[in-house]
Amino acid sequence: MPPTDITRAINDLLFTPDLGLDEALDRHFAPDYRQRTDGVWTDRTEFTQHMTRLRSLILSGHIEVHDELRDGSRYADRHTVTVTRHNGRTSRTEVYLFAELAPDGRFQRVEETTLLVTGDPDDENLGHVR
Repeated sequence: MPPTDITRAINDLLFTPDLGLDEALDRHFAPDYRQRTDGVWTDRTEFTQHMTRLRSLILSGHIEVHDELRDGSRYADRHTVTVTRHNGRTSRTEVYLFAELAPDGRFQRVEETTLLVTGDPDDENLGHVR
């Protein structure tokens, strides 16, 4: 399997409801995965809780990658995620992401910062909900 990227990971995690969350996580994230979003660190267990909650809130969406760079095990991108919640509310969040890939090509560590571009101020919490 080729190294993962943010488009495939987000699509599998959030926008492919027929794909089980555990399978999506195993495809794209190493067992020792860690993530820092807006300064808050989470481990893979906490990240799984976060994705479970997001799946319960999000009806549909898409990702647009603006910039994407790879250098060996290093990966970086700037992308925008647009989501529509089950309550009909839509928001767009811009994300700046730096990552390290495990030897098998899955994300091992991600550090990102987010910026709500459009949407309700409550949507700023989407990057942290559990």
